[in-house]
Amino acid sequence: MTIKVPCGERSGCVKVPASKSWAHRMLITAALAAEKSELMCDGISNDISATIKCLNAMGAYITISEAGTVSEAAAQNTGNMVIHVSPIKKIIDHSNERALYAPLLCGESGSTLRFLIPIAGALGINAAFHMEGRLSKRPLGPLIDVLSEHGLSFFQDGDILYCRGQLECGSFDIPGNISSQYVSGLLMALPMLPGSSVLNVTGTVESGDYIEMTVKAVEQAGIRFERNGFCFKIEGNQSFKTSKCLEVEKDWSSAAFPLCMGAFSDNGMTVTGLNMDSVQGDKEIINILKGFGAGVEIKSRSANLQEAQGEIADITVRKGNLKGQIIDASRIPDLVPVISVVAAGAKGKTSIINAGRLRLKESDRLATTTAMLKALGADIEETEDGLVINGSRDEESPMLSGGTAESFNDHRIAMSAAVAAGIATGDVTVMGTECTDKSFPGFWSMLENLKISE
Repeated sequence: MTIKVPCGERSGCVKVPASKSWAHRMLITAALAAEKSELMCDGISNDISATIKCLNAMGAYITISEAGTVSEAAAQNTGNMVIHVSPIKKIIDHSNERALYAPLLCGESGSTLRFLIPIAGALGINAAFHMEGRLSKRPLGPLIDVLSEHGLSFFQDGDILYCRGQLECGSFDIPGNISSQYVSGLLMALPMLPGSSVLNVTGTVESGDYIEMTVKAVEQAGIRFERNGFCFKIEGNQSFKTSKCLEVEKDWSSAAFPLCMGAFSDNGMTVTGLNMDSVQGDKEIINILKGFGAGVEIKSRSANLQEAQGEIADITVRKGNLKGQIIDASRIPDLVPVISVVAAGAKGKTSIINAGRLRLKESDRLATTTAMLKALGADIEETEDGLVINGSRDEESPMLSGGTAESFNDHRIAMSAAVAAGIATGDVTVMGTECTDKSFPGFWSMLENLKISE
């Protein structure tokens, strides 16, 4: 699908979907528990849907119903939903003689695939992981290698990865510089094994905030372990215990797109209901926008603090005297496409460094961010592990030209192109827009309901 985004500054007040990073973890821990539970989740993205389908194929029974939709949510197609979780029946086949493989349809979700491979092994479920898009090309080697040393066997046929066997406890060494999802999957799987294990994350740890999110999720589900940095000693025979009713907090990654629109807007953009105490790494968007020079206002909902989540606030971002900066993207790789758009509208040079892992995402995001912004008139170049963006030459010409941008079937590229319309002199046509359902269902409806000033 192709959508033409009119040029001009945008303003309004919006809410964003639930964090898919949190939803993955909360769904899995709920499915591994003994009792039924319910998750309040504002919007079901394609990635969350993939995890639900896979957990059902593994023996859970998960259904979704509406919790009631307010007018704003209806307009944005992100109304609150209730996810009803009946846990997996843990019938483990220690004989390893089953020939049938449970079909796990992962879509394009790297989290679904990498989390559930070790969990299927811990449960003794032979599984066929079906992968779409670039997912089969994204790195799995280190995870498969360490699991193969502990009782599992694998073979791949095209876009299907077959996993067989019973995962065994022991010592697991996994590199920390490729994907934090390897670590997260093991943190959720190892407590179920009959004996104790040691999980040692080696080398430089990137995206450590996502590991901390998993640590918090499993601890909230009653799992305990000893920890020294990124070395975890995990006792076996532990049981997951989750609350009967849980709520998935809002997604800071999705919030980054309307917040960055606000950096080009005199009237500003407000995103409601964000958790200021979140462990989501992409909360850093607030400091990045301040670093560019945008105006940021945080209004706490002091009368409605939710103890389970933390301090809930509404965030407003407005236009400021934007200037380039140096941004280390090692902890916030998913923000790179949209902050590159802000950099294109800032005065001077912005250098984004330590972003090499972006080449292994839904697209090579260093290449596709460059292609998208060049198509819209930006001065941007790739480096080996980052980007250099030369923003507006002077305050009289801070605009992109507009034009047609390909999404490359990457949700973050498509949404970043839409943000670029805020500093374009012409309309921005985005191709392949349906990919945004991967993380932000209702994004285009949200965009359509914003006020535009030319």
